[in-house]
Amino acid sequence: MTGEDPYEVGSSAKRAFWADAVADVIEARDPDDPIVIKGGVSPSGVPHIGHFNEILRGYFVAEALRDRGHEVRQVFTADDRDALRAIPRTLADLDGNVVGLGDVDAGALGRNLGKPYTDIPDPFGCCDSYGDHFTTLLERHAEAVGVPVEFVSNTDRYESGDFEAVTRHVLEHADEAREVLAEYQNKVDDDYVPFVPQCENCGILTEGVTEVDLDAGTVSYVCTDREAGDDTIEGCGHEGTVSLREGKLPWRFEWPAQWQILGVDFEPFGKDHAEGSWPSGEDIAENVLGIEPPVPMVYEWFTLDGDALSSSAGNLVTVDEVLELLEPEVFRYFFAKEPLKQRDFSIEHLDQLVDEFDRFERVYFGEVDADEEERERAERAYPMLVDEVREQRLRIPYTFAAVLGMTDDPDLREEIARREGHIPDDAPEWAVEAALARVERAREWARRTGNEFDYELKRGSMPDVDFDGETATALDELADFVEAGHEGEAIQGEIYETAKRHDIPIGDFFGAGYRLFFDDDEGPKLGPFLGKLDREFVVARLRRER
Repeated sequence: MTGEDPYEVGSSAKRAFWADAVADVIEARDPDDPIVIKGGVSPSGVPHIGHFNEILRGYFVAEALRDRGHEVRQVFTADDRDALRAIPRTLADLDGNVVGLGDVDAGALGRNLGKPYTDIPDPFGCCDSYGDHFTTLLERHAEAVGVPVEFVSNTDRYESGDFEAVTRHVLEHADEAREVLAEYQNKVDDDYVPFVPQCENCGILTEGVTEVDLDAGTVSYVCTDREAGDDTIEGCGHEGTVSLREGKLPWRFEWPAQWQILGVDFEPFGKDHAEGSWPSGEDIAENVLGIEPPVPMVYEWFTLDGDALSSSAGNLVTVDEVLELLEPEVFRYFFAKEPLKQRDFSIEHLDQLVDEFDRFERVYFGEVDADEEERERAERAYPMLVDEVREQRLRIPYTFAAVLGMTDDPDLREEIARREGHIPDDAPEWAVEAALARVERAREWARRTGNEFDYELKRGSMPDVDFDGETATALDELADFVEAGHEGEAIQGEIYETAKRHDIPIGDFFGAGYRLFFDDDEGPKLGPFLGKLDREFVVARLRRER
């Protein structure tokens, strides 16, 4: 095999941004336009952010090629002719809400193990099939992230006859197919047939092929049991004959068949495929199908809060959930980083990712110092992250936005942001509106993680509080100090001093403040927070007037 090393594609000392290095390799093959970039997934479980590795890695390469004047077609195959091998523990509705099997028609899944995803009723009853439901979610997520992807159904391609010629070719060269696949799978023997018919009686995909008649274009079979992990899906024993459209190629052959049918020029994939499926696919493409495989690129899987993404274990987050916490451009930025470096997508520390993106944006606009490589990377990648490059765009720091989220008052949010210098006086209205939109995302982040910003300022009405005389007097003195015009850190220090003067335990005095402002026993660092609020309100609340 003479193709590129998938671990090396995307690495070039000449390019600061990996997508440009990939585009160089693709261009070196002198492909015809449109250049086709592909990804794909078998539609099982819940579509989550891990599925966007291929979509967004492909997107950046597509944009790099478009910048060079190429027409690019980005496709994503739903491998929905695959068989359902196990019942997932969770599913997601079309709004992206993850639900348990008790909330849907789980029996629709249990009764249809072994059948193609597109032959299984949608457990939610809203789409044409289980497979269609999964793909519809992915389509909506891609649209929300702003990536123009064409979704392709394998089932549609089989039924329309698009796979028929390549299926016939594989069966005509079954000896070569067996010889190649035997290098990668031990279970391949002289009786192996690279075709999986669908039983016309019970509907499962079975491996019991008994005869291939290429003159008639048919495959005969006995519906036998098939393994599904540690379980067995029982066949019905039916003997029948199907056409080449009424079944599918095994995955190892289906993948390179997709390359041929779609004319794929580039496909990124996870490192799990790099060690098995890719070498066999490359071999099959060249020595069975007689085609050149696409330019490959391996990406490293990322973890979610330190653990592997897993639908079965419930460690996942959907794109809809992420976009409640992040702007789409920040989500895209995560995938713009080096593909071969393992990273953690941490919900708990999401503020760090946002801060990193904000700095990347400032590097692009020349607002912070950066080395030459970082400037070049920002120059190339940043325009691919945002819908439109706008120099007057504002970003309120994420944790500060979370502080603003402690109040529901939009006018107060803006007032505090202006007072703290995050919104200049000459900022256009669109920029102010976009900047303050981050507040709701940061507020949701605080609620989801239960962090130090997960508090609500009780501004509309004073909580029902009752303090002893000494504490009441101390609060009045603190009100006088705030009214005199002192700022946050000074207020913090005065809280300590006032408590000491009145012989009130420090924790108790802070607790009094938290009850007054948050109706809670704890909250953010009190002095700096009060310093950010309008002074008249703080003074009145400390005096228990409103």
